[in-house]
Amino acid sequence: MKTLYWQPAALALALFAAVPAQAADCATEIDANDALQYSKQSIAVPASCKQFTVKLKHVGKLPKTSMGHNWVLTKTADMQGVVTDAAAAGAGKDYLKPSDARVLAHTKLIGGGESDSVTFDTSKLKAGEAYSYFCSFPGHSGVMKGTLTLAK
Repeated sequence: MKTLYWQPAALALALFAAVPAQAADCATEIDANDALQYSKQSIAVPASCKQFTVKLKHVGKLPKTSMGHNWVLTKTADMQGVVTDAAAAGAGKDYLKPSDARVLAHTKLIGGGESDSVTFDTSKLKAGEAYSYFCSFPGHSGVMKGTLTLAK
């Protein structure tokens, strides 16, 4: 008889515990360091996510004036144009051209020990489209880059 009472409670607890795990699939963390590296070279966004959050953490020690990093998402075809315009925008604008429609999402520019996050609407993404993320600090995008895909 006792098992009849605890089984529904155990099932409810198991289902409740599974909810945060599903929500965690719609977010990722990525580290950037003083050696011009991201900790991930690719990110897969589950198609079931309506929004996706990227948390960027600068695990280095250098300030943003000399080794600042951000996380910028564009279509791969738009990346080089955004990088070129970003350098012209300057540090005061976090090395991003203001209101650039090619930029799908971005964090602010951060220095060592800082973090920032961005949440974006995944309806901006299309399955089969090539997306790239990169750091727009001048000279960083050549090595600080990765690919983002919308998983099926």
